[in-house]
Amino acid sequence: MKFTVLAPEKSQEKLLYFFSNRRIPECRISMLKVSIIMLCLVAGIFLILMGVVFWVQDRLIFFPEKVPVAYRYPFQQPFKEIYLNTPDGNQIHALHFKAKQPKGVMLYFHGNAGSLRSWGYLAEELLVYGYDVFMPDYRSFGKSTGKLSPDNLYQDAQLTYDYLRQSFSEEQIIIFGRSIGTGVATKLASDNKPKQLLLETPFYNFADVAKTHYPYLPVSALLKYTFRSDKWIKKVSCQVYIFHGTADEVVPFSSGKKLAQLLNNSNNLVVIKGGGHNNLSSFPVYREALARILK
Repeated sequence: MKFTVLAPEKSQEKLLYFFSNRRIPECRISMLKVSIIMLCLVAGIFLILMGVVFWVQDRLIFFPEKVPVAYRYPFQQPFKEIYLNTPDGNQIHALHFKAKQPKGVMLYFHGNAGSLRSWGYLAEELLVYGYDVFMPDYRSFGKSTGKLSPDNLYQDAQLTYDYLRQSFSEEQIIIFGRSIGTGVATKLASDNKPKQLLLETPFYNFADVAKTHYPYLPVSALLKYTFRSDKWIKKVSCQVYIFHGTADEVVPFSSGKKLAQLLNNSNNLVVIKGGGHNNLSSFPVYREALARILK
């Protein structure tokens, strides 16, 4: 058997000829182009979606109700309307409900929807514990003015706290937060020395709960409102009590439980079996625990 050895130049010519005459089927080229175009289209849509989420997240998180300045609240308990001026020229509107012989005051930060028109009814439940109840509306809620932002939320909270300190010592001020208001309340308590911090249906941090509702988005990178309660609670010097229902579909019980694990006293977590996000006060265990804490 004989083998023909080609010169290097001839070998290269043969290879060039071979590859230059090989043809990739046109259908494969078309499919490849379509796949690349579809991939770019999906990536583009995803990037646009993330951009929309970032820029309009205020509307995805907060659902404020505006109330005319002339509106008169129908609450039966004695109360006074308060307007606090912010450094940037806006006003924070609040309701100060009066107890007969107050032991102090609860500074109450409500959830992400509505206004004091509906939240004010909670004052009837809270006044029985012997404390005044001071409820501010966030910017763009109720009669409050201005634009929401993380910094504005925290600065306005401090504004309300400083106002109350004109009439109450810090040992008489209880900060109470509910749902998204727990983030505001925890930050405020970490910057001051109130008597107690009460958190109803809180989250570990806002990204933790956002992942539950938007698992397909990189929420940690998109959120402007991070509400790092997990970070701030470590700086809180007063007693902290957490109330959470096991059937909460808005803020999972696991998120509140994880936050409670950062406390020095595990008994400060009040578990309401079967409790949801908006009905904890209907459970005797909730009312009994609150009465014990506020005695």
